Amino acid sequence: MSGIKIQLSGLEPLIIRENSNFVNVGERTNVTGSKRFLRLIKEEKFEEALQVARDQVEGGAQVIDINMDEGMIDGVASMVKYLRLVASEPDISRVPIMIDSSKWEIIEAGLKNVQGKAIVNSISLKEGEQLFIEHAKKIKRYGAAAIIMAFDEKGQADNYERRIEIVKRSYYILVNEVKFNPRNIIFDINIFPVATGMEEHRRNAIDFFNATKWIKENLPHAMVSGGVSNVSFSFRGNNAVREAMHTVFLYHAIKNGMDMGIVNPEMIEIYDDIPKDLLEHVEDVLLDRRDDATERLIDFAEGLKGITKEKKKDDAWRELPLEKRIEIALVKGITEFIDQDTAEALEKIESPLRVIEGPLMDGMNVVGDLFGSGKMFLPQVVKSARVMKKAVAYLTPYLEEEKLRNKSDKEPAKILIATVKGDVHDIGKNIVSVVLSCNGFEMIDLGVMVSCETILEEAKKQKVDVIGLSGLITPSLDEMVHVAKEMKRLNFDIPLMIGGATTSKAHTAVKIAPEYDKAIHVLDASRSVTVCTKLLGEQQHELFSETEAEYTKIREGFLNRAVSKEYLSIEDARKNKLRVDFKENKPFKPNQLGVYTHHADVSDLKEFIDWTPFFKTWDLHGKFPAILEDEVVGENAKELYVDALAMLNRIEQENLAKPKGIFGLFKANTVNDDTIELLDENDNKIDNFYTIRQQAKKSKNAPNLSIADFIAEKDSGIQDYIGAFAVTAGTEIEDFAKEYQDNLDDYNSIMVKAIADRLAEAYAEYLHKYVRTEAWGYAKDETLSNTELIAEKYKGIRPAPGYPACPDHLEKETIFKILDVENNIDIHLTSSLAMYPVSSVSGYYFGNPQAKYFGVGKIKMDQIEDFAKRKNIPVDLAERWLAPNLAD
Repeated sequence: MSGIKIQLSGLEPLIIRENSNFVNVGERTNVTGSKRFLRLIKEEKFEEALQVARDQVEGGAQVIDINMDEGMIDGVASMVKYLRLVASEPDISRVPIMIDSSKWEIIEAGLKNVQGKAIVNSISLKEGEQLFIEHAKKIKRYGAAAIIMAFDEKGQADNYERRIEIVKRSYYILVNEVKFNPRNIIFDINIFPVATGMEEHRRNAIDFFNATKWIKENLPHAMVSGGVSNVSFSFRGNNAVREAMHTVFLYHAIKNGMDMGIVNPEMIEIYDDIPKDLLEHVEDVLLDRRDDATERLIDFAEGLKGITKEKKKDDAWRELPLEKRIEIALVKGITEFIDQDTAEALEKIESPLRVIEGPLMDGMNVVGDLFGSGKMFLPQVVKSARVMKKAVAYLTPYLEEEKLRNKSDKEPAKILIATVKGDVHDIGKNIVSVVLSCNGFEMIDLGVMVSCETILEEAKKQKVDVIGLSGLITPSLDEMVHVAKEMKRLNFDIPLMIGGATTSKAHTAVKIAPEYDKAIHVLDASRSVTVCTKLLGEQQHELFSETEAEYTKIREGFLNRAVSKEYLSIEDARKNKLRVDFKENKPFKPNQLGVYTHHADVSDLKEFIDWTPFFKTWDLHGKFPAILEDEVVGENAKELYVDALAMLNRIEQENLAKPKGIFGLFKANTVNDDTIELLDENDNKIDNFYTIRQQAKKSKNAPNLSIADFIAEKDSGIQDYIGAFAVTAGTEIEDFAKEYQDNLDDYNSIMVKAIADRLAEAYAEYLHKYVRTEAWGYAKDETLSNTELIAEKYKGIRPAPGYPACPDHLEKETIFKILDVENNIDIHLTSSLAMYPVSSVSGYYFGNPQAKYFGVGKIKMDQIEDFAKRKNIPVDLAERWLAPNLAD
C-alpha cells in the first residue's frame, strides 16, 4: 500500500497515489447541475443520457458523479436503471462511479447496482451519530469509499474552526468505532463563494486551504474533495473572471493537499497564462490580502467584458543567450533557427555529444517537465521532437567523427518498439516513440507487421533495454501473448511494454503477464516516459512489485468473478430474436443492383470529416468544435486545427490523396436464423454473411439481437436487400507521410496519417449517403447536416466486421471476395485481417428503418461451435477470432 492514497474501480482500477495529479470528477450526470441531463432523465431518454456520461469520460473525467435528486422523478428507479445501463457500456463503466444523493435510499439502491468500487457522496453527522454510524457500516459492507460532509447537528461548517471540529469528530468515529479504512475517507469541507460583499465571507477560500492542510497533517490517509464552481458564484456571467478564480483556487487548494473535486474543465485555464493584473486581483480576494480586494476585483472585472485575446509575433527571444534560445526553440517547436543555434553551440562547446547532453537535453528536460505537469500537450511535444531531430541531424557527421576519436562510455537506454505481426496501425506507436526520444531514450522502431522472430532477433542484436509492442486490432492481442511466451522460452530478462487501442491492463494481467512476468501495460504516450524511467532505474524492483500485486489481484478477480449475467443457449436466444414486420416495413429495391467502383476527390470529402477523433489521436480530448474553446487545451487545439486545415488544403491542391471506393448491392434473405444469403439479379447465389447473436438474458420484451434480424427471412417470401463497401484514402497519401518521416519531421508525418484516417472515415460517410439517396435510393429525400450524419441520424446502419454488432473479423474476407476489393481498389488484408493501406474502411449496408447499432457482448461456446459449423471452419479458428466475446 506504500504511496497509495485510495484504490477505486469501475471495470478498470483507479489507483490514486501520493504523486498522482488532481483527480477530476465529471459533474454533468447530475440532475441538479445539468439541465440537459435532467431533461433526458425526466423524459426517460436513458440511452441519450448515457452519451452525457460518455462525453465526460472522453473529456478526461476520472470519476463520474451521478445524481438523481429531483422532486419530479423517481430517484431510486432512475439511479438503478441508469447505473445498469452504464454497466453495459465498457467505455463508460471503466471509470469509478460517485453515487451522489442526499437521500439514503437512493445511495443504497446505487450501491446495490454499481460495479467496481464506488464513492458515496455523501454522509454526515447532521442527523446525529447513530444514523451516521449506521450508514458508514453499510458503506463499508458494500465495499465503497465515502465522502463525509463537514456538517453536524449544529449545521454546516462555515469557518476554519468548525471544519476542524467536525472532521476530527467524524474521522474518530469512522476509524475507531466503525473500523472504516481511513484510505476510504474523503472529506468535503465546503467550498463557499468569495467576493460576495459580506464581511463573514472574506476568509471562505483561505479557511478551506488551511483546513485542507490541517487534515493532511493530522488525519492520516484522509483525502479532501469539493465542488470548485461554488467559489466563483458571485461572478456568474463573467467567465473570464470565473475561469481565473477556479484556476487560482485549485492551484492553492492542491498545494495545500486537495486531492479531487467536481470541476468543469471548460471553466479552468492554465495558471501561468492568467494575465498578471487579473491574477493579482483574484489572489487578493482568495487569499484575503486586502480590505478592498472585493471592490477592486468587481471594478476590474467590469473592464474585462468584451475583451478578446490577441496573439502577437514576438522575436525578441532571438536576443537572448544561446542556451535560452535553444530552450525556447524546443519548447515552442520553432525549427527556423535551430541549425544556426546548433552550429553556434558546437563552436562554443566544441563537442557534438556535449551539445546534445547540454543545451539540447536541458531544453528537452523543460519540455518533459511542462508535459508532465499538464502545461504542455502532445502536439507541442511532437513539434519539440522535430526541432530536436533537426539539431541531432545537423550534429550527426560531427558525432561520427567524435566517436572514431573517443568512444563514449555513456550510452542512452535503447527501446525497441514495433506494431506486431498482422497489424498495420502505427500512429499511436509513432507518438510514443517521439515522446520517449524526446526524453533521452534511443528508439529502434521496426515499423508495422513485425513478426515475433524479427522483434526478438533485433532485440538481441541491438542489446535493447526494453521491448514495446503495439497493436490496434483484436488479433494483435494473441500475437502479443505469443511474443511473451517466446521471450520466456528464450530466457529474456528485459521489460516488455504493452500498448495500443485494444490492449488493457486487465488483458495484460490475465493473458500476458502469466506468460512473461516482466510485462507491463502502458495506457498512453503521456505515461510512457514515467514507466520507462522507472523500468530502467532504481525504482524497477518497486514498480514490478507493485505491478505484480496489482495484476495478481486483477487476475484473481477475473478468474474468481461471480457470473453477474445469465446467458441463454443459442437456440433460446434465437427464439427471442427481433421480430421485424417486413410487410409493414417493406424492403426497398435498390435502383441499381451489382458491384460498382467509385472515386471521390478530397474536396468532396472535406465537409464530411468528423474532427473529434482527430484531436483524440493527439491526446486532446473534447468534442469538436467545442474543444477549440476549451480553457485547458483550446489554444493548443486551435493551433493544431490550423495546421491540419493547411495540410488538408495542400493535400487537396497538390492531389496528394486519391481516395477510391467500391460498393455492392445484392438481393438477400436470412436463412437458418443467423445466416444472410446473398443473390445476384438473376437469383444465383453469391455467398453468405455469417452473423453473431446476443446471448445475455434480457429483461422482459427486450430481444436478443443479431444483424440478421434486419433482413427478411427467406421463407417469408419477401425479397430483401443488403449492401457492402470498402473505401481507402489511398497509398499516395501514405507515401506523402513517409516523405516527412524520412526527413525527421514526425509532427507532419503523424499529421498526414491522422488526416488520412479522417478522409477514409469521411469517404465511408460520403459513399453511404450516395448509396442511401441514389444507388439504393431508399432515403432519396434525406437532408441531414454533417453533425447529424456524425450522430448517425440517417435511416439504416453501416456496421463493420470487428465492431460490436458484428465482432467477427473473418467476414471481411467475404466482403473483399464479393467486391473483388484487392483488384478493384487495391486494398489488401493482412494475415490478421487488418486492411492496408491503413486508412481504409469496409463494412455492410442495412436499409431497414428498424436497423440500429448495438453490441453483441458476451456469447457462449455453443454459439461459437454453431458459427464454425455454419461457416465450415475449424472450431478453434472461430474461437480465436471470437475469444474477446466468449463468456466462459
